[in-house]
Amino acid sequence: QVQLVESGGGLVQAGGSLRLSCAGSGRTFSSYDMGWFRQAPGKEREFVAQINWGGRHTVVGDSVKGRFAISRDNAKNTLYLQMNSLKPEDPAVYYCAADPQGDWREPGVWRYWGKGTLVTVSS
Repeated sequence: QVQLVESGGGLVQAGGSLRLSCAGSGRTFSSYDMGWFRQAPGKEREFVAQINWGGRHTVVGDSVKGRFAISRDNAKNTLYLQMNSLKPEDPAVYYCAADPQGDWREPGVWRYWGKGTLVTVSS
């Protein structure tokens, strides 16, 4: 089992950057594939990015491709999301997740979730 705590959200101007972090507890963090999702008010939770347990393989969603990057530091039990060139459509609560049990693009297959961190973009 792993507990996840996100941080790094806040208010940023359009075109700016933020780096989100997700701290995981427990010795099993490095064995899990990890992901980031986001959910804007009134919308479904959306896949943002995924990284495999070793950090060598990553996938980024089409809506953020070329702007966001996912990475991890297993020695620190931490997952990151570097967000650049933020747009007015990026504001949402951003969640990290661990241990997908199926198609990792689907929120329902992830076993563990953090409580989220809010990202707001001003135009």
